[in-house]
Amino acid sequence: MNAPQSVPPAIHLKPGKDAFVRRFHPWIFSGAIARTEDNPKDGDVVEVFDHHRNFLATGHFHEGSIAVKILSLEPIELDTDFFLKKLQQARRVRGLLNLTDTTCYRLIHGEGDGLPGLIIDWYGGVAVFQAHSVGMHRQRAEITGALQQLYGTDLQAIYDKSAETLPDRYAATIQNDYLFQTTEIILPHPVRENGHTFLIDWETGQKTGFFLDQRDNRQLLARYAPGKRVLNAFCYSGGFSIYALAAGAAQVHSVDASAKAIGLTERNIAANGLQTDLPNGEVFTDDVQKFLRAHDHQYDLIVLDPPAYAKSMEARHRAVQGYKRLNAEGIRRLAPGGILFTFSCSQVVDRELFYNTVVAAALEAGRPVRVLHQLSQAPDHPVNAFHPEGSYLKGLVLEVE
Repeated sequence: MNAPQSVPPAIHLKPGKDAFVRRFHPWIFSGAIARTEDNPKDGDVVEVFDHHRNFLATGHFHEGSIAVKILSLEPIELDTDFFLKKLQQARRVRGLLNLTDTTCYRLIHGEGDGLPGLIIDWYGGVAVFQAHSVGMHRQRAEITGALQQLYGTDLQAIYDKSAETLPDRYAATIQNDYLFQTTEIILPHPVRENGHTFLIDWETGQKTGFFLDQRDNRQLLARYAPGKRVLNAFCYSGGFSIYALAAGAAQVHSVDASAKAIGLTERNIAANGLQTDLPNGEVFTDDVQKFLRAHDHQYDLIVLDPPAYAKSMEARHRAVQGYKRLNAEGIRRLAPGGILFTFSCSQVVDRELFYNTVVAAALEAGRPVRVLHQLSQAPDHPVNAFHPEGSYLKGLVLEVE
């Protein structure tokens, strides 16, 4: 545990700026601050007050436009007990989902679970911890203790994968490593998702090792896949490909520019016994746009799940143009009556803008389309109702004439 802080640095807000806190928004922007006391540094625990000196919140201080991320509306010590209560609440919510034949899920999703700056993913005995704020990373000892109490003997290891998600200056002082370990962990580590096997490598894989947010969307795709010719573009480790092959797709092409990703896809196909049963799971190491332009092959079902095209408002226009070109090419490659699963995880491209961009792509391709589903992230990535920015994954399922 951290030693109690008798007098944390104080943040005093400008008149009227406390309204956002009272409406439970978990961020305080730098422009709302009138003054600070005791010169808080990046990562410090601070207390927030309105301009009448009334207490508002406890949180982590940040050097940047988001100056405070709120963790409690009470003057509380952020110790192991505090984090254990948050983790217990999050685990209770995951229990409501009734996941079957599934050993991997997101336990903590930042603001959605009242812990801004923290991601924890569970992979069959291993918790992957990823801090997105200096303050949260500095509390890794308390969080480790809370995870040990939460999972008991089921917990084999905790891996800290925060070096890629923290500010450069701080990240240069740390390295990804195990925070806790009871046994040697052999990678890749097998997990189950809706009855399918996936091999996870959190040490070298993207994000925490797997895109857990697409679980329900992969399950939905399985309903449309039987007998279909499927293209899974930006396949990474082949999540959509596995579901399509297992559902009885006639053919599945998996494309990714990364040879490492294609290797993961091949291993996951083999881990599910699908190479022998369905020899139509071809893989291609290629740029997706080049692949689409170079092949006049028609598909019955296409998945477009690219990485984030924009991470700032300045890059949004370029990202929109990229999504438009990509979706137009995808729509052109669909046979009449084909199905398009298309996604954006760019937070600065909101749901309405993404919808309008895909409509513009259909107009450019000259194909009428119908919207069958509007998709989001799986419910173990919950959205705080007072923080709609947490709804980052947008998806559409279209039927293309």
